[in-house]
Amino acid sequence: MTNATSKNRIQDDPAFVLHSYPFRETSLIVEVFSRNHGRVPLVARGARRPRSAVRGLLMGFQPLTLSWFGKHELRTLHSAEWQGGQPQLQGTALLCGFYLNELLLNLMARDDPHESLFDYYQQTLQRLAQEQDHAFTLRSFEKHMLQELGYALSLETEAGSGRPVVPERSYRYILERGAVAETADSTQGMPVAGKTLLDMAADDYRDAVTARQSKQLMRMLLDHHLAGKPLHTRELMRDLQKL
Repeated sequence: MTNATSKNRIQDDPAFVLHSYPFRETSLIVEVFSRNHGRVPLVARGARRPRSAVRGLLMGFQPLTLSWFGKHELRTLHSAEWQGGQPQLQGTALLCGFYLNELLLNLMARDDPHESLFDYYQQTLQRLAQEQDHAFTLRSFEKHMLQELGYALSLETEAGSGRPVVPERSYRYILERGAVAETADSTQGMPVAGKTLLDMAADDYRDAVTARQSKQLMRMLLDHHLAGKPLHTRELMRDLQKL
């Protein structure tokens, strides 16, 4: 549990590094996802010096506890401790991890705590390290992330009427509304099977049609919330698939 010794000093908050880049001659700017304070930008002073105590700790996908202080937008890292227990991500799993981080950096507001999303992120990293089918893991994370950030998906009831979604029926998923029953003259939204919507609600992506349609639906929803901003990791994954 985080101990805030003063309003501007945070002690030992569980966190992950989402992104870092050089700052001045010897320091780093580190964007972290902390459990109790959300996305926080920190300056790690002297972190690029060879003898820095935190030089080898500020890596992505590794559980840390971080302490920092400051009241401005950019706070100062005081200490970092590695917690262990997370296998290193490799190959495609590593690329998927970078994709998760890019989503969080682009969609999560700074200083907005999301404890449940933090826990789910940590579980997802474990799944990426241990499981083979990363697509299912990514769909689950995308859905839970949107729900936690206030963009809940309507998957089990029809928009407007509130009637239960029927597996055998065809629907159209409309942005900002949800699923509506498809008719002969439907043109709005994305076509999606009722079974796909219910499978997504249950986090079950084993069916081939569900896997394909859920990917298309999540792509549409994420693009909408990203306001058209491209994701570099998505482009890289697409390029790798062409090889």
